[in-house]
Amino acid sequence: MNNNTDKAVRAKKYNRIKVIFSFVELGLMLSFILFLIFSGLSIAIRDFSVSLHPNPYVQFLIFVLSVGLMELALFLPFTFYVEYILEHKYDLSNQTIGRWIWVSFKSLLVSAVLLLPLVLMLYYFLRNLGDFWWLAVGTILFLFTVVLSNIAPLVIFPLFYKFKPIEDGELKNSLTEMSENDGLTISGVFSFDMSRNTKKANAAFTGLGKTKRILLGDNLLENFEIDEIKSVFAHELGHYTFSHVWKLIVISGISTYVSLFIAGALYKFTLPKLGYAGVDDIAALPLLLLFLMLYGLITMPLSNGISRKYEREADRYALKMMNGKKYFISSMNKLKEMNLADWDPNPFVEFFLYSHPSIKKRIKMADKLYSE
Repeated sequence: MNNNTDKAVRAKKYNRIKVIFSFVELGLMLSFILFLIFSGLSIAIRDFSVSLHPNPYVQFLIFVLSVGLMELALFLPFTFYVEYILEHKYDLSNQTIGRWIWVSFKSLLVSAVLLLPLVLMLYYFLRNLGDFWWLAVGTILFLFTVVLSNIAPLVIFPLFYKFKPIEDGELKNSLTEMSENDGLTISGVFSFDMSRNTKKANAAFTGLGKTKRILLGDNLLENFEIDEIKSVFAHELGHYTFSHVWKLIVISGISTYVSLFIAGALYKFTLPKLGYAGVDDIAALPLLLLFLMLYGLITMPLSNGISRKYEREADRYALKMMNGKKYFISSMNKLKEMNLADWDPNPFVEFFLYSHPSIKKRIKMADKLYSE
């Protein structure tokens, strides 16, 4: 077995483990929610919350905190294995155990700060808007997504990484020229210290309006040739050119309204059959969460399919900007090696879980467009 075959087998095994754990965690989450609903545990937690404080919103927060702590305890071993043990086993992580704990704690804290006001508003609308609660919640979530997309590059991302403008003369000039030639204005191109956590490489287009920027991981900058970096950069410019961020926000907003409407209708229909007092009965909220999760599962292939379509558009844009496939293909191969990507994943797994086309398909497209 040659070295390339060994790497391919290793990548297959690594990604197979991740896929298995994804489905195990999904099954465990569904089982946990069903247990809350049908075992009487949700009612017991509601009664406990009511006994501690007379205010319904405080009761709601106690309920959410209690269920959240149970979920954290249930999933912590899985999260630790996938994020720390597995990454170290395949020599992809640079994290110490202390840093993993610290990053995980910050992620939990940021999530709590962002989500608690949203779930409080959800409960307020459930209590006060009757059958139209879903419309108000959908609007708030859409506005929240737009605001978060604007402030995340400035406020949230710096909590986890250090960013600095690209300073290399030749590279900076090349990237600036590429942007100007296409009439694109971005607020900046930044490197970030991805190597603090991982040996993988990545790049991203983030932000809206004045906060839009392209981020290049330091691992990518250190291991890729300038023309390969330009190819990756051109892909990210493609996302901006085709307004993919805005399109995804709009699609996500529409999907949010639809999911809330459908889940809300099923929730209202099911409540009396299970003996809950009404839509604002906090013990019934896991039932609403169940319907939302099921909607997300059913529509996941569609949302990932749209994402893959946009990735293909950005790939074609990059190939056109680079006037050929050479550096696109070499950058794809390096990303495959550094990220231990599955070259040719199972079609069902790709269809259901992948937001990007497989490396094999991306290279095949490049070969087809530029057959020289």
